[in-house]
Amino acid sequence: MALKIRLSRIGTTHAPVYHVVVAEARSRRDGRPAELLGTYNPRAKGDQLTLNVERADYWISQGAKPTDTAKSLIKQARKAAPVKTETAETAAAETATAADETTTAEA
Repeated sequence: MALKIRLSRIGTTHAPVYHVVVAEARSRRDGRPAELLGTYNPRAKGDQLTLNVERADYWISQGAKPTDTAKSLIKQARKAAPVKTETAETAAAETATAADETTTAEA
């Protein structure tokens, strides 16, 4: 089963909106996808693209081939995404420390 990351059109006539999906290569353009990764609205003024980059990376690691357009959208989403440098453990430790400081300050 060859998978592709591609666009699926959901907009109306003259108002295109696309879903970024993972689908079998031989299925219809608007057929049932394996997973919905995000949306792309080329006519929007502000936020045109919402994409789950982590899931896109997962599917690429599993062998899904992005189309040229999907590849450029993933690249664009990676640039816009904030860099995550801390792990869940350090975030939890910082939250616990902040909570202890607030309790101590109130007492």
